[in-house]
Amino acid sequence: MGLEVCRLKEADCSRWDAFVENCSEATFFHRSAWKSVLERAFGHRTYYLYAEQYGEIQGLLPLAQVKSLFFGNTLASLPFCVYGGIIANNDAARVALREAACDLASQLKVDALEMRNTHASGQDWPTKKLYVTFKKEIDVDPDVNMKAIPRKQRAVVRKGIKAGLVSEIDPGYQRLYHIYSESVRNLGTPVFSANYFRILREVFAQDCEVLMITHQGQDIAGVMSFYFKDQVLPYYGGSIADARTLKGNDFMYWELMRRSGEQGIRIFDYGRSKEGTGPYSFKKNWGFTPEPLSYEYFLVQAKALPDINPLNPKYRFFVNNWKRLPLPVANLIGPMLSKNLG
Repeated sequence: MGLEVCRLKEADCSRWDAFVENCSEATFFHRSAWKSVLERAFGHRTYYLYAEQYGEIQGLLPLAQVKSLFFGNTLASLPFCVYGGIIANNDAARVALREAACDLASQLKVDALEMRNTHASGQDWPTKKLYVTFKKEIDVDPDVNMKAIPRKQRAVVRKGIKAGLVSEIDPGYQRLYHIYSESVRNLGTPVFSANYFRILREVFAQDCEVLMITHQGQDIAGVMSFYFKDQVLPYYGGSIADARTLKGNDFMYWELMRRSGEQGIRIFDYGRSKEGTGPYSFKKNWGFTPEPLSYEYFLVQAKALPDINPLNPKYRFFVNNWKRLPLPVANLIGPMLSKNLG
């Protein structure tokens, strides 16, 4: 059939991104720029595969290997991203890319190949039913969006507005990182490096935006969002303790929704959450319906599915003690661990 699976070269990035732009299955995380981000920020090896027929790309699969003494060896599409997997125009391209990925995983002798699909592929692979995503259409009219929020949550948002909170777009990343690093430490999670945030801002430019929330001139919350086609994806967010009383998080996501709707964005993607957690409940309170994500695995060296997440009981001691670390210590050690969590 003339179908060939190739490795992405820099000269072909524009062709790759053109396919992503025109493919209805594509997500922000299929963009070729993530290859540079993963290599520069974390030093991971990437394997960006595409299926080509008669000089035209028919499908693609971004992959990266995360290898760690403590957290295992995984080939994933795509680490540090909530969505991934194969996108293609036809079944022949899907089959070719899947076979190439399985062959690569076997050659690399990884524990497992992980596909972070938004929908089930139909393959008889083990599946982790842990995560859901939340997406909802938004309107250009802020009043329409406000009325679409359930009554109790709408009242909370209005409390944030009445508290005199202010939103502003920040051209940098440092203000957000200061708040974000403290926020994830308090959750018992190792923080990413500040360099990662800098690279995201640099690589994605106008498609990566930081919204800060202030109260009486003090930063209390912030979120980094990605823009893709007609969608906005709030991705890395955090807040200080005072934000809870002031309803800072609620106001922040409302402001992001309001601003995005007025700019012509049609889909608000609230992102991934684990079922039964606080973030899961928070997003449901906004009237968003959870949609299961189908994370599928091809086991190579492993005998069971990888289970690296804070809900795993074997990490409970680590999580509880991490919360007690002084922030400078957590910020120093955190990036050395988080780079391997994926």
